[in-house]
Amino acid sequence: MSSSDVYSPGLEGIIAGETAISTVTGGLRYRGYPVTELAEKATFEEVAFLLLHGDLPNKKALADFRQRISASATLPAALHGLFEQLPKTAAPMDVLRTVVSILAMYDPEVSDNSHAANIRKAERLLGQIPVAVTESFRVSKGQKPVGPRRDLPLAGNFLYMLRGTVPDTLQSRAMDVSLILYAEHEFNASTFTARVVCSTESDLHSSIVAAIGALKGRLHGGANEKVMDMLRQAGGPESAESWLRSALERKDRIMGFGHRVYKHGDVRAGILKKYAREAAEAAGQGKWEKTAEIIERVLEDEKNLLPNLDWPAGRLYHAMGLEIPLYTPIFVMSRVAGWSAHVIEQLDNNRLIRPRARYTGPEVRTVKGIGERP
Repeated sequence: MSSSDVYSPGLEGIIAGETAISTVTGGLRYRGYPVTELAEKATFEEVAFLLLHGDLPNKKALADFRQRISASATLPAALHGLFEQLPKTAAPMDVLRTVVSILAMYDPEVSDNSHAANIRKAERLLGQIPVAVTESFRVSKGQKPVGPRRDLPLAGNFLYMLRGTVPDTLQSRAMDVSLILYAEHEFNASTFTARVVCSTESDLHSSIVAAIGALKGRLHGGANEKVMDMLRQAGGPESAESWLRSALERKDRIMGFGHRVYKHGDVRAGILKKYAREAAEAAGQGKWEKTAEIIERVLEDEKNLLPNLDWPAGRLYHAMGLEIPLYTPIFVMSRVAGWSAHVIEQLDNNRLIRPRARYTGPEVRTVKGIGERP
C-alpha cells in the first residue's frame, strides 16, 4: 500500500500542512509562547498582535494596534438598515456570517491578497465584528445600539456595547482571558476550512465567512452553547450523578468533554475554570459549579473523559448573564485573529489544497440506452 492509499477518517492524525502560528504538541503555544503564560500576563489585544505580526508588541506597538482596531469599530450604513430588516429569530451566527460577507464589499482592499493588505483587513475585522455582534443582537431585542468607547479594551468594550454599562474588573478580565484561549488552535476544522478557501487564491473575507460556517456546527464552536442545557437537565448537585449515568447508558453525547487532539486534558479548560467559578460565585450561581464538578469527577473516573475549553466557557458566559446564542459569536470575535493569521501564512507560501478520496462506488459499468434499462 502506498502512502497515497492511507485513509484516516476525519483526517485524524494526518499532517495536512505546516504552520509557525501554534502547536498543541507539548502544550498549546502561540508562536512559541505557552497559552498558560499568555493568559496570565497578556491581554487579548497583545495576543491578537502576536498572531498577526509574529511577536508580542512593545508599549508603542500595542497602543498603535489598539488605535487601529478602535478606528475600525464602525459599520457601513447598509448594515444598520439590514439589522432592522432581518427576522428577529435569525441566529446570531447566521447574521454574523452575512455581516462579514457584506463587510467585504465595503473593504477597499478586499481583492488585495498581499501580506500587508491582509494584515490591515484582519485588524479591521477585529474592530468590526464586536460591533456587529452587539448591535445586531440589541436590535433583535428591540433595543438601540450602544456605540463603542475608545477608552475600553476589546473585551470590556464588547460587554459595554452589549449592555450599555461598563463591566466590572472581574467580568472584563474573565472575558479577556476567554478570548485569549479561543484565539488560535492549530488546524482545527474552521481554520482548515479557511486555509482551503484561500488556497484557491480567494480573499480573506471569503475565508472568514467559510470558517464561520464551519464553526457554527455543534461539534466545533457550538459545543459551548450546549453546556448550560446539559447542566439544567442534570438538575443540580443532588441529581447530577444519576442523570449522568442515565445519559451514558443512553449513549448520549456529553458536550464539553473529550478532544480529538488532547488525550490527557485541555489546559485551556483548567485556566478558564477559575474564572467560571469566580463569576458563578459573584452571581450567586454556585449550584451549577457544584453540578459541573460532580459531572467532571464521574466522567474522569469512569470514562477517562476530561473537560475541553467549551465546558468552563459555557458556564462562565452564563454566570456573566450572556444569552446562549451569543456564545459562538464570541468565539468568532476571538478566533478571527487566528483564522486571519492562517490565511496570511497560507497565501505567503501557497499551494492549492486538493486531497484525494478513496473511491468506494461500483466498478466500471457500461451505459445502456434508456429503453434497455430494467
